[in-house]
Amino acid sequence: MGTWSGSCPGWHFLSLGVWLAVAANTFQSTNAEIRCASCPSPVQLHALKSTRMELKGLEVTMGNTGKDSSWRNVPDFETHMPGSTVGSDRGEDKGDPEFRAHQRPKRGASEFSDFTESQPSRHSAASLDELRSPGPGRSESRRSKDDWRGSNRQDEPKLTAGTFALTGDSAHNHAVVYWSGLNSSVILILTKLYDFHIGSVTESTLWRSTDYGSTYERMNDKVGSKTVLSYLYVCPTNKRKIMVLTDPEFESSVLISTDEGASFQKYRLTFYILSLLFHPTEEDWALAYSHDQKLYSSLDFGRKWQLVHERVTPTRFYWSVSGLDKEPDLVHMEAHTPDGSVQYVTCRVQICTEANRNYPFSGYIDISSLVVQDDYIFIQVPTSGRATYYVSYRRDVFIQIKLPKYSLPKDLHIVSTDEKQVFAAVQEWNQNDTYNLYLSDTSGIYFTLAMENVKTTRGLGGNQMLDLYEVAGIRGMLIANKRQDNQVKTFITYNKGRDWRLLQAPATDLDGTEIHCILPFCSLHLQLQSSENPYLSGAISTKISAPGIIVATGNIGAELSYNNVGMYISSDAGNSWRQIFEEEHNVWFLDRGGALVAVKQPSVPTKHLWVSFDEGRQWTQHSFSSVPLFVDGVLVEAGAENQIMTFFGHFSHRSEWQLIKIDYKSVSSRKCTEEDYQTWHLHNQGEPCVMGQKQIYIKRRPGNYCMLGKDYSGLLSAESCICRAHDFECDYGYERRSDGNCRPTFWFNPSSSTKSCRHSQNYLNSTGYRKVVLNNCTKGVKELYTARKQQCPKKSPKGLLLTTKDDRLAANLGTNVTFLVHLDEGDSIQTNIQLDFGDGIAVSYSNLSWAEEGIKHVYKSAGIFRVTALAENSLGYETTTLYLHVTCPVENVQLLAPFVVVRNKEVNISAVILPTHPRTVTYFWWIGNNTEPVVTLDGSVAYAFRHEGMYPVTVQVAAANVIFQDTKTIAVREFFKSILLSFSPNLDEFNPDLPEWRQDAGRVIRKAVLQVAEFPEEQLLVAVLPGVPTAAELFLLPHRSQSQDKKRSEQELERISTIIVNALNQNLVEFELKPGVRVIVYNTQLTLAPLVDANPRHSSSALLMLLSVVFLGLAVFLIYKFKRKIPWINIYAEVNQEKEQEMISSVGQGDNAAKITLSEFSSSKELMDKELDARVKSGATNTYESTREIPNCTSV
Repeated sequence: MGTWSGSCPGWHFLSLGVWLAVAANTFQSTNAEIRCASCPSPVQLHALKSTRMELKGLEVTMGNTGKDSSWRNVPDFETHMPGSTVGSDRGEDKGDPEFRAHQRPKRGASEFSDFTESQPSRHSAASLDELRSPGPGRSESRRSKDDWRGSNRQDEPKLTAGTFALTGDSAHNHAVVYWSGLNSSVILILTKLYDFHIGSVTESTLWRSTDYGSTYERMNDKVGSKTVLSYLYVCPTNKRKIMVLTDPEFESSVLISTDEGASFQKYRLTFYILSLLFHPTEEDWALAYSHDQKLYSSLDFGRKWQLVHERVTPTRFYWSVSGLDKEPDLVHMEAHTPDGSVQYVTCRVQICTEANRNYPFSGYIDISSLVVQDDYIFIQVPTSGRATYYVSYRRDVFIQIKLPKYSLPKDLHIVSTDEKQVFAAVQEWNQNDTYNLYLSDTSGIYFTLAMENVKTTRGLGGNQMLDLYEVAGIRGMLIANKRQDNQVKTFITYNKGRDWRLLQAPATDLDGTEIHCILPFCSLHLQLQSSENPYLSGAISTKISAPGIIVATGNIGAELSYNNVGMYISSDAGNSWRQIFEEEHNVWFLDRGGALVAVKQPSVPTKHLWVSFDEGRQWTQHSFSSVPLFVDGVLVEAGAENQIMTFFGHFSHRSEWQLIKIDYKSVSSRKCTEEDYQTWHLHNQGEPCVMGQKQIYIKRRPGNYCMLGKDYSGLLSAESCICRAHDFECDYGYERRSDGNCRPTFWFNPSSSTKSCRHSQNYLNSTGYRKVVLNNCTKGVKELYTARKQQCPKKSPKGLLLTTKDDRLAANLGTNVTFLVHLDEGDSIQTNIQLDFGDGIAVSYSNLSWAEEGIKHVYKSAGIFRVTALAENSLGYETTTLYLHVTCPVENVQLLAPFVVVRNKEVNISAVILPTHPRTVTYFWWIGNNTEPVVTLDGSVAYAFRHEGMYPVTVQVAAANVIFQDTKTIAVREFFKSILLSFSPNLDEFNPDLPEWRQDAGRVIRKAVLQVAEFPEEQLLVAVLPGVPTAAELFLLPHRSQSQDKKRSEQELERISTIIVNALNQNLVEFELKPGVRVIVYNTQLTLAPLVDANPRHSSSALLMLLSVVFLGLAVFLIYKFKRKIPWINIYAEVNQEKEQEMISSVGQGDNAAKITLSEFSSSKELMDKELDARVKSGATNTYESTREIPNCTSV
């Protein structure tokens, strides 16, 4: 989610950074660039997980607002605090509302590389090489109709101009200009040389003027002749206070001035400031964001700094809002937890310890989604599916934003919030290059559609700009470019999007020739992009102090075009239009709109400007320079009176900066009197009621040369109108049909509005309409269309919905789970709510209001729980169910598989996880060379191997977001021979019971056995069993080529096993574990084990062997019971609950054998274990019993 912003100082500051980046990249060392010190930083918008498409930047031009709405990351461009009107002078009557953090560039020439392939738009000064070099195109020597119309007459007033050169700065390619304005004559200019090879500022000069720009003084001696300055900040609440930052490549310091730059004091910094945010009311308070994501605060205008919080998201920190936050030093921020999650945090800047921090939203939020703006706070929560947005109105609890049910946004941006409602642009699932415009109610919760398919334009650097413009000075008036039937057309509205219409084209052109343009087939279309260069006016301009005057670039035809464009003006708020130039010009307002100044687009040098004192009807040409100037930009005096403007530019490629001051005050010193004004009635195609009011303005009579002055007020009177249908828009869940009436959408149930009965015995029953916010109409149809207060109906419960607060169906063991119960219909005051958590605990509430904040519960065991909600009253009941997975983290998985199995004989393969997860784990089994796994909810599978060979077996265990894996290898033979082994007690002292140790020990044991018996190494396997006392099993395998000659192979295995058993009984098998530690290997069986194969004829012998083992077990038990000891017998047994005889431990092999991963489970000696009730201990000195505990998530 993000927000769009526009003009300096209003709503198009995004384009500033883009223009600066292109300019810096293309100008090189001999070219110059001007940067606006009063513009906020550009906005970069990123993708919102899987529900958003990526936009590098998005901008909307909102002419009469100065609110910041940056709601995504800010790219690395240089901008500064507001204070002057640069380029476009919209919004200055509102003071200086911009207090956003301003991003500084990272070091390195790559900061501009992203824009090198972008083509400059027709509104940007993309390359001063191009601007300053002569070439084909328009030139001053060419006479056009515009030149002819602008010829001077002797009786026209004259403008005075003066030129000043910044000597010695010809190599500087960056400039930051700040004009304090507002009764101040001080102008500050910081010029810099940015070296693209080393990625740093190498030179800087600070200039200061105290006479409105007539002369400038070099200030380097006062700040330090060797000090390299990088950024200039001016306090928005006291413009006499200035901060200048040094370039950290040389030193990290801040220079502070309290006298508008006349003198400075230097203070060292221990961190590198990336951006600053001044307090909206306290002039000495500021927040600083560092390069290592730390937030600092200062309460003495930068002299001392204190750490507020670490791991803060860039640009996601805000000062408190007066009237909403209790403490003025409260800061809102988006901070990261150590594990990477993001939280919304508030605290007071001087005591922001963990104990003093608050978390207004209990869960985690998406990164770069926090915006604190006017009465609203917006966040987006991380979800796996549809994007979910929340809003807090006037610091109330967060409530989910309600868009139309099937809007399914891929991308959502907050456009503005400054008129007691929220403008939002939503790119829906079926849109690519257009957005839908939505308007909310006052609380910012319920949104209705205002316009579909608003066009976007890709600017320099790939940023997307929304073609939407809010006209300054006229409340509720918007202009938008809409894509319709593969054409883009310009529409205008006077009631905040309730009704839209096309623009009527002028009746005649500049020559007076009649234009045949009939609606709706032909109309006037306007370009609504703000300038990428903040020192140019942009394609459209309006001003709060000049209501009704709109100047824009456009064309006449069936659709919007960027060819054959001209300049058009409206003096009556868009009802009628006149063409003023055949070519594109930049137009600025002077003296509260009393004068218009126009200069051609800066593609060639010029020395003329045009001035109009009658709203563009007549233009007079004036020369501001004797030599044609490449105009890089124009700086207009801050404030509504702005009567002084300064042109910035160069006479040639390598000349110094030229500053030309033009004083409009020379036109007339006479202040306007009553006779100089006339009235003007705001209307919409003859309809006098606009936004529920009849508004009458006064403006200066065309041709009267006088100064409007400070006390001029455009609005003369405003009278409320009788409410009519066009004063009401469709309510949430309703849409306007072809007959003009609002009807419920197919997905909306009007009776669901009774959910407000949870709070009282009455509710507001919507009529399908709601009054346009800030509409001032009275009486009339107001009562008919306004929602009616009605008594809650008595209904049985319907639409019962049970969810968790974070919309997840999984929770970690031991954490709070908050359940939310929602009821669409029913008398919630008298409806009993019961909630069964599925673990034997249930709660009951007498009515739904008690459970409004959610019902919390902590599960003490893992599993899948059936949570049931019951809503019941005297008229009926309804139930709903939710299945919740409660898990605890998996720490380990062990695959239990037999090491050797008989072909075609089914065996069990199991996986043991630690801790245990009953019913909450998914198992994925890969057996052999299978490409698709077998998926089970149980920790075991049965499988029969059809062919001989070595088979890898892999199991993956998925629990919550964690996946563990274990792999074993199983040998499959037609038959095999096995011998159980035990060891001298000293081996147990060195047994750490690790799989790696057992693998290494098995390899050593095998080598020891091979020393007493000649047998192929690859056919002899040893598996050391887990636990102590240490035990193992030895396997003798037939050669695969001998499997067909079964009788001969069986005899060979019998012979070898006899040799090995005899050697074991004579203590001839031993190995050295470490120097001085020799381990003897024993045979744990008194007789030879039978041959194991797949032939049924062996079943009787196997049964006899089983019986003999049973008797042997009983004998050993009796010997142990009566504490008898037989020195030549050492019997080891382990408690084993496994059922399959083939489930044995892992074994190691020699270097020449195929590597086999060892398993960790009991082996075929389970034949003996089944008859033993407990582990046999042969003595405290030579036996050990494993007492390791297995953690269990079910035990809390």
